Formats: sequence, C-alpha cells, structure tokens
Amino acid sequence: QVQLVESGGGLVQTGGSLRLSCAASGRTFSGYNAGWFRQAPGKEREFVATIRWSNDYRLYADSVKGRFTISRDNAKNTMYLQMNSLKPEDTAVYFCAAVLFSTSWGSRNPYDYDYWGQGTQVTVSS
Repeated sequence: QVQLVESGGGLVQTGGSLRLSCAASGRTFSGYNAGWFRQAPGKEREFVATIRWSNDYRLYADSVKGRFTISRDNAKNTMYLQMNSLKPEDTAVYFCAAVLFSTSWGSRNPYDYDYWGQGTQVTVSS
C-alpha cells in the first residue's frame, strides 16, 4: 500500500497562487497513477487533475485548465499541484489520490482511486 500526505494549503486572495504537495510513502510512487480532487462544503468530491505514473500524460477539469498544473517527481515520491489565478470557487479541501498503474489511466471518478490523503484546505478570499 501507499500512504499519501498533502500539504501546502492555506488562505490566499483572488488571483493568488498556491502549490500543493502530496508526499507518498510505503511503496514506490512511480507504480501509481495519481490525481487531485477537491470537495467544497455541501458538494460532492470532484475531479481536478490526474497524471500518469510515467509522468507523460495529464488531464484537467475544464474549470482549472490553463490555471492549474499537475506534476510529479517520482524520485522524490511526490506529486504537486501548482494553482495560479485562484478564484473563490476554488475554495475546497483538496485531496490527492492514487491507484496502481496497471489499472486504466485517466479516470475522473474518485471511486476508481484506492488510496487517499487526509486533505488540505484551500480558501480563496474575494
């Protein structure tokens, strides 16, 4: 199994930037496809971005495309989410998630991911 821990959340003004990190331990992170999801109060968990285990393919939700960048450093067992031009509607708890590379890549469904971090709060003030 792999354990995931997010960090980097906080309070930022509209238009600001944050960089989230997801540190993996327990198993080699390169063996997993991974992604970021978010959940706002009273809403379902929604897809943000995903990256293939080989670090060569990425997918983004339309709502963040052009503003957020997902990346990973398998040597450091870490995944990142660079968030620019933040908007109040980006306010949510952000979760990183992972699933073994042998499964189909690119799912936007949170139920297709087996491992989750505890989440980190991102608040964007207007």
